[in-house]
Amino acid sequence: MPDCLFCKIVNKEIPSDIVYEDDQVLAFRDIEPQSPVHILVIPKEHFASILHIQSENFELLGHIFQVCNQLAHEFDIDESGFRIVNNCKEDGGQTVNHLHFHLLGGRKLAWPPG
Repeated sequence: MPDCLFCKIVNKEIPSDIVYEDDQVLAFRDIEPQSPVHILVIPKEHFASILHIQSENFELLGHIFQVCNQLAHEFDIDESGFRIVNNCKEDGGQTVNHLHFHLLGGRKLAWPPG
């Protein structure tokens, strides 16, 4: 998607603080962190939202959660706890139309979130 912010990050057209990358997934620090650990985990392939995931992409979602698990250990939030958030569409708080998951931790997180 040529005008997608996250696609531009995947293509290295926009710099980011990458903490993980493989052939399917990219993870980088959020530029406006809401907690001490705030990492965005995105598929390299463009999907506008979770609503665009089909059954043939379910393995990708599993891989994204494996990456979140690995990063929780690497950033030492696995013992204290963390949150994985996916916002969908405007009312859900999605601000970039590229599927992404927020990995948040390093402080006590309130509920409800907002």
